[in-house]
Amino acid sequence: MYAKAAEQGHVKAQCNLGLCYEYGEGVEQDYAKAAEWFTKAAEQGDEIAQCNLGFFYENGIGVEQDEEKAVEWYAKAAAQGDSDAQYNLGLCYKRGQGVEQNFAKAVEWLTKSAEQDDSDAQFILGMCYYNGEGVELDYAKAVEWFAKSAEQDDADAQFNLGVCYYNGQGVEQNYDKAVEWLVKSAEQGDADAQYNLGACYYNGQGVPQDYAAAVEWYTKSAEHGDAEALNGLGGCYFKGRGVPQNYEKAVEYYFRSAELGNEDAQCNLSYCYITGVGVDKDYGKALEWYTKAAVQGNSNAQCGLGVCYENGYGVEQDYGKAVEWYNKAVEQGNAFAQNNLATCYEKGHGVAVDLDKAVELYSKAAEQGISEAKAAIEEIEKAGYKKPFGDAMKSKWQRLKDSLKKGN
Repeated sequence: MYAKAAEQGHVKAQCNLGLCYEYGEGVEQDYAKAAEWFTKAAEQGDEIAQCNLGFFYENGIGVEQDEEKAVEWYAKAAAQGDSDAQYNLGLCYKRGQGVEQNFAKAVEWLTKSAEQDDSDAQFILGMCYYNGEGVELDYAKAVEWFAKSAEQDDADAQFNLGVCYYNGQGVEQNYDKAVEWLVKSAEQGDADAQYNLGACYYNGQGVPQDYAAAVEWYTKSAEHGDAEALNGLGGCYFKGRGVPQNYEKAVEYYFRSAELGNEDAQCNLSYCYITGVGVDKDYGKALEWYTKAAVQGNSNAQCGLGVCYENGYGVEQDYGKAVEWYNKAVEQGNAFAQNNLATCYEKGHGVAVDLDKAVELYSKAAEQGISEAKAAIEEIEKAGYKKPFGDAMKSKWQRLKDSLKKGN
């Protein structure tokens, strides 16, 4: 139907014939033929053909891949107001694909497309405002564009909008609203939304606490291979929350997550190996997984690695190394590491004996609920230790001097 008109130079017929060849409608699918007819229509100024030809050049469909050619054709179509071309051109500028990277230009074209209600452009524009790319960081603006896209059922935008409500970014924190949008995204199969919805059920945020529902959503996310969901499932099986307690199952999920690089799962798996829960005790394996998590900055793993070095679990005993790893964890405020490092200062393991430092660290650990730390302080004080008071007296005297100077 389109062939005769296309041969006669009818621009819309040429574009439509290109679409027929692209999708194999009424003719055998032939991308090269599609590109040929899109080119004829594009050269006559048809914006749809120009956008499609740009897409073909970008992805090497029916033509040799040429990102610069893609940008050229996207630009022609975008200038005519084609929203898809404006979106694609915006992405090219954002990625530096076929053109020098320019976030401001990216925002310019994404905005034009977003204002024509292109949901993809609205989502990406929201990300630009969220990350401050090409525009000043503005969570409220990000929320505005995420909401427009989310209302058009964009699962990524729904997830991000849920996150903004959860964290109170650009909107007042509202767990109920967060869950509302996470549900919409999760029901579309978004793995991140499924995991986070599971976490909301697990913690009772925005919904009544429901471990069974948490397991359900963790499982859906885990089926997509989400590492956090796999770790979450491991935790549920370990503690028997929402499922019968099963340490072997817990280890199975921790391992799958750990293999994907999840530092929390690596740390949890180490704990199982060091205690022999759900798996044969293996200090070497514990050390291996603690190390993987510790180098990612996981404070619990850094503390666990300190324990291994302090006690010679899976490695030659080395108090100096133990102190090194405890210090890394203490810098992140880890209470267990504060307690363990305090013991090192009390006993002179890897450091010179320093009861002042020991009490200081025990006190910090005790403030975070470590009962052993409080007991350790009491034992040290029973042995005749007195807290230094010179600095406190000096600071009080300084305040008095300051007060006198001001005439108060």
